[in-house]
Amino acid sequence: MSSVITIIKEQFNSIYLIQRLSLYELKSANNNNYLGFLWELINPMIQISIYWFVFGYGVRSRPGIDGVEYLPWMLSGIAVWFFIYQSILHGSKSIYTRIKIISKMSFPMSVIPTYVIISKFYHHVILVGIIGVILHFYGYFVSVYYLQLIYFMFATIVFLVSLSLITSTLSTIVRDVQMVVQAVLRVLIYLSGILWAPNSEKLPEFVQTIMKLNPVYYLVEGYRHSLLGTSWYFVEDIQYTLYFWALVFIILLLGSMLHLKFRKHFVDFL
Repeated sequence: MSSVITIIKEQFNSIYLIQRLSLYELKSANNNNYLGFLWELINPMIQISIYWFVFGYGVRSRPGIDGVEYLPWMLSGIAVWFFIYQSILHGSKSIYTRIKIISKMSFPMSVIPTYVIISKFYHHVILVGIIGVILHFYGYFVSVYYLQLIYFMFATIVFLVSLSLITSTLSTIVRDVQMVVQAVLRVLIYLSGILWAPNSEKLPEFVQTIMKLNPVYYLVEGYRHSLLGTSWYFVEDIQYTLYFWALVFIILLLGSMLHLKFRKHFVDFL
């Protein structure tokens, strides 16, 4: 428990530093591209178009899911996926790819994955805004349920930072872990209820239960209920909410212990 407290204190004590470094990361990420920041929006929209065509009009052609047309249903869930995907991918390699920063600056190494994730969060907020506008034209207007997005954005960041403490530490020690992370992410999108709803697939109940054990599923459903304005998801399914935070705490505990144990030796592994 002391390791968790140490990591949390480092995050709060370095809020200003995290903000500055995240903005620097944001500016430098697409510095060599003519369209710059726009690529962070163009790429997701291209992928959304492909998913919509393949799953909406191809192998999954049908009126909709749970009374909602496929495109708005998919958009409302995939809104958080690109943030999760980019954060896990870049967060896992955030430490060993920043050897120059580690060697020249003095600050808690636990903030490195955090500021990388926050830099992706700026893109996420803009993408959610664009998706909100698209949903408006489908009849899903801004409602009081949008207030849930504040909670689910916070929950997503806490989950990603906790997970990145594990993946960034292990990837620094063993580079092969990064390849495992990439492989898992390719599968995760199909196991998170983003492109298809397990409840509508006539799957065995135990398969649906296994899918719901995935914390990403909770976040996806939370965004979906918020953007479509269907319910106060985190309150109405309070047991699922408690399960999510219990799992996040366990991940944070493991990540904090691993990070504090090995971070003094990170430079040796680099």
